[in-house]
Amino acid sequence: MGAVLGLCSAAQLACCCGSAACSLCCSACPSCANSTSTRLMYTLMLLLVMVAACITLAPGLKTELQKVPFCANSTGVVPANLQVDCNNAVGYLAVYRICFALCMFFILMALIMIGVKSSKDPRTGIQNGFWGIKFLVVIGGVIGAFFIPEGSFASTWMVFGMIGGFCYIIIQLVLIIDFAHSWAEKWVSNYEESESRGWYAALLLAMLTCFTLALAGIVLLFLNFTQAQEASCGLSKFFISINLILVVIASAISILPAVQEHNPHSGLLQSSVVSLYVMYLTWSALSNSPAPCNSLIDPNNAASFDKQAIIGMVIWVCSVLYSCVRTASNSSKITMSEHILAKEGTEGAGADGGEAGQAKVFDNEGDGVAYNWTFFHVVFALATLYSMMTLTNWFNPSSQLMKVNVASMWIKISSSWLCVGIYIWTMVAPAMFPDRDFS
Repeated sequence: MGAVLGLCSAAQLACCCGSAACSLCCSACPSCANSTSTRLMYTLMLLLVMVAACITLAPGLKTELQKVPFCANSTGVVPANLQVDCNNAVGYLAVYRICFALCMFFILMALIMIGVKSSKDPRTGIQNGFWGIKFLVVIGGVIGAFFIPEGSFASTWMVFGMIGGFCYIIIQLVLIIDFAHSWAEKWVSNYEESESRGWYAALLLAMLTCFTLALAGIVLLFLNFTQAQEASCGLSKFFISINLILVVIASAISILPAVQEHNPHSGLLQSSVVSLYVMYLTWSALSNSPAPCNSLIDPNNAASFDKQAIIGMVIWVCSVLYSCVRTASNSSKITMSEHILAKEGTEGAGADGGEAGQAKVFDNEGDGVAYNWTFFHVVFALATLYSMMTLTNWFNPSSQLMKVNVASMWIKISSSWLCVGIYIWTMVAPAMFPDRDFS
């Protein structure tokens, strides 16, 4: 399904050139809704910019740039007055500048799309087309961002990054809870319909795997963040212990008879997924804690793309793709993800005036938008800020150590508590408000 939608989105970009080869590409593309292909195109833009940001963190890139003739301190023959400081093109500050440009683009798009109700609005072309121009605008913005004077740019933008990152963590955990509910709902339904032991075994295996990984994470957290000889590490022990207690309570609530009565698909599979994500947030938070309790601090104090950033970016990519290809379902109302995911639009006429089924990318928003266009761009702006903070390990420019940021530690540990709270709410809400429709 994802490959088909990806081909459709790629063909939509290719059709901008209007050549015979592009027309052939479009004709080979399967039909899909305009709302889906547009969201995937913005996702492609976001991912490409993040790849560029990752490249600036590549080990040895700074050394290689010294071989470029027009870079300062290079071995080239270019006069000194024509050389530039290429150090600004690498490291955490380069990631800040790249993400600043993309974030400003999404904020601009959010402002332009305020009040759009359907694809009949004249601004539809800006939202769903002009992809070549949009990519050029982003590239120009990225280039221009490198001319921003350093001054207080990093420290100021870090504050915006932490606020935006926290907001996206909330959105991401809502999506993860929705995924857990949808996954369990689908597999439980398959088991109930087929009564196959295969589905039961798959449910059990998935649940045990997630719980095992969460338990292993707890053990590693105690080993890496509570074993300092020169400190008691009481705060780290508190964070790990309280989150362990919270996930146990949430798991117990998920199998209570009152919860099962009003939400039959609630169970330990969702709890295991949430527990695993909470342990990841705990690890991510403690990775930003100061020494001596943090044994993962890099002694070389180098800006790098480490395992914390890799895991964080993998979860980020999955959540962004999930929000694009997933449509709101019965479980979306109770998980509150209905405000993030697209709804099933009504098929309208295609762009060429033909029927929706004849157009390769057909308009399904003629009677109303499938998702809030302004909110979509706000979410992507927040996703950009979150990815910026993840890639830079929530870097604090005023800190002597690259990966120590007490503020980000509290932001992420607070988000882990909020995650458990939201999950518990999705379980107890139907029982507390039986007259309200959560389906």
